[in-house]
Amino acid sequence: MPTTSELERLLRDAGLRITRPRVAVLATVYGRPHADTHSIIDQVRVELGNVSTQAVYDVLDALHGARLVRRIQPQGSVARYESRVGDNHHHVVCRSCGAIADVDCAVGEAPCLTASDDHGFVIDEAEVVFWGQCPTCSTARNS
Repeated sequence: MPTTSELERLLRDAGLRITRPRVAVLATVYGRPHADTHSIIDQVRVELGNVSTQAVYDVLDALHGARLVRRIQPQGSVARYESRVGDNHHHVVCRSCGAIADVDCAVGEAPCLTASDDHGFVIDEAEVVFWGQCPTCSTARNS
């Protein structure tokens, strides 16, 4: 987990103004990988007190636009945020409880998949979601 000064440097380097809500949201995303927006809002309010829901959405949008956080939204799930950016990793999602874990690229450099036809696009990312049962849910199911 980065220190406050490291988070402030990340914001500054991305060309974003340093504000208490931005630091708090970024710290929360670092501390809670794959957190949904409501969990982030709750944690930021614990830290800062009264912060509007819209303010947190605006901060998340700015952080995502600056590529300081990654937004993922597996099918049937709300948007979730993580601080692991730029490495084109993937995710595994539990069909029962919704738990999410990171999965490194299986082969090669980013993007780790090659499209059969890129239609002229310059592809810089491939998103793969693996689905299954997490260890807790698969154990409970087999009991």
